[in-house]
Amino acid sequence: MIDFWLAAGLLLLVALSFLLIPVLRERRAQREEDRTALNVALYQERVAELQSQQAEGVLDAAQMDSGRAEAARELLADTEGVAAPRVSKLGKPLPLLAAILVPVLGLGLYLHFGAADKVELTREFAQAPQSMEEMTQRLERAVAAQPDSAEGLYFLGRTYMAQERPADAAKMFERAANLAGRQPELLGQWAQAQYFADGKKWSAKIQALTDEALKADPKEVTSLGLLGIAAFEGERYQEAIDYWNRLLAQLPPEDSSRAALQGGITRAAERLQASGGKVAQAPVPAKAALLKVSVDLASELRSKVQPGDSVFIFARATSGPPAPLAAKRLTVADLPVTVELGDADAMMPQLKLSNFPEVQLVARISRAGQPTAGEWVGRSGPLASSTTALQKLTIDSPDK
Repeated sequence: MIDFWLAAGLLLLVALSFLLIPVLRERRAQREEDRTALNVALYQERVAELQSQQAEGVLDAAQMDSGRAEAARELLADTEGVAAPRVSKLGKPLPLLAAILVPVLGLGLYLHFGAADKVELTREFAQAPQSMEEMTQRLERAVAAQPDSAEGLYFLGRTYMAQERPADAAKMFERAANLAGRQPELLGQWAQAQYFADGKKWSAKIQALTDEALKADPKEVTSLGLLGIAAFEGERYQEAIDYWNRLLAQLPPEDSSRAALQGGITRAAERLQASGGKVAQAPVPAKAALLKVSVDLASELRSKVQPGDSVFIFARATSGPPAPLAAKRLTVADLPVTVELGDADAMMPQLKLSNFPEVQLVARISRAGQPTAGEWVGRSGPLASSTTALQKLTIDSPDK
């Protein structure tokens, strides 16, 4: 911050120099004007003395003219090189007044509209914090400087949760949701913070937040985990198992929290069985579809296409939306080729191969790179999405 103020002071001195230099020049011009006036007065006094001597008969007319000419030459020599004084329409006080007001006004405007606090925060965040308390203080100052930053509010809320300050965290998540929109992740974090702030008491507000989050994203992990905790605390062990199984399916294999989550599922199952209940088996997910297709180009078309032409290979439902369920893009130079189309290639999460019992395979060549229209196409007949045998597809017909 010291570097900033030093630079600002240097710029201020440069600005003041443009105001003070004219004043200094004016003072110099005044001194030159005073010297010129003195020389003129001496000239006039010398001429008066010559006239007096002529009147007394000491000098004749020729001597008088010679003396007057000599005095004039001396006056000219003394005033030579002196520039004519410049008359300022602004007057002398105005530059001095501006020299005082400019720095004062500039400082006031910067303190009011400037971003000194944000500059200081940027410098602080460039260095790693030494403690959680220091990080919290930085985030609090950042939120105070930028109250409309949903990201800053979110991170401050997460920090409050790490410090076991759920009531403060709930306020931050609520503000972030109001700014960034009611995104599922924000709603889940807000619900979790509110649950712990209320002493682990479930409420209609928390239920509404988790319902809204899961409606927008059925895989929202914080809401799934929180609903599992609430169900376990309420001795609704089967619900807890179901929620935690859904959460477990979203976590990557290397996630460290999987062991703790699996332990919670085991405890819930033990308590359910101890109370005389029976653990319901989780539904087996549908087997992911995977179609293997070999695509080639008819020999009579090889001279009519170019190596760089796009080739779109996709599967679409025979009865359902016209959008491709899975697609891949290659070029004519890649043909012949064998590719796999599966749920991992879905264009949209809700449109997967495994969700439709019957599909059609299509391969299209498009010089313009458009998947919906091209020059040549090859189509298969209807086949089950669970087909495992290799399918052969030949591009041989004009695309109509």
